[in-house]
Amino acid sequence: MRKSSGESLRKINNILHRDLGYFFAALIIAYSLSGIALNHVDDWNPDFIISKEEIKLNESYQKNDITPDLIKDFSAKVGENGYRLYDFPSSRQVKIYYKDATLMVNLQNGEALYEKISRRPLFYQVNVLHRNSVAWWKWISDVFAITLIIMTITGILMLRGSKGLSGRGKWLIAAGFVPPLIAIVIQQL
Repeated sequence: MRKSSGESLRKINNILHRDLGYFFAALIIAYSLSGIALNHVDDWNPDFIISKEEIKLNESYQKNDITPDLIKDFSAKVGENGYRLYDFPSSRQVKIYYKDATLMVNLQNGEALYEKISRRPLFYQVNVLHRNSVAWWKWISDVFAITLIIMTITGILMLRGSKGLSGRGKWLIAAGFVPPLIAIVIQQL
């Protein structure tokens, strides 16, 4: 028995939806994780982990006391064996810069704050993709966005009858418009 053209189109639709879903599954998860992380940028730093440690050097110093050898001694106390540069934000402070860290020393009381920065695993990499920080990635991102549109349309057309577009599907699509419309109205106020 020969299939009708409608059944053939439905089969192609379902295959397209399924295969695009499988192909882009990793990217959908990566963009979703990154989107959640970037939505909460005020609550945490999604790209970097910043650790802070207070150090007591047990001596006071004057700006004139600071030499490259003393900077090396300060560095050794926090486990750094080389520094990039140092400067004096004020006459009572010296700040030492390392590859991924800084050490701020209060010369008057010998107290220091060591701050180290490291990339947050997984989130840093997916955020780079999500923000299109890689120049050529914007084209991949555009293809992905078009594919999401195709997947949405093919998904809408998959089911027939009371559970499909002609049934409850149309009401769920209409309800899906409500949250963005509310957000737009609230933004305009």
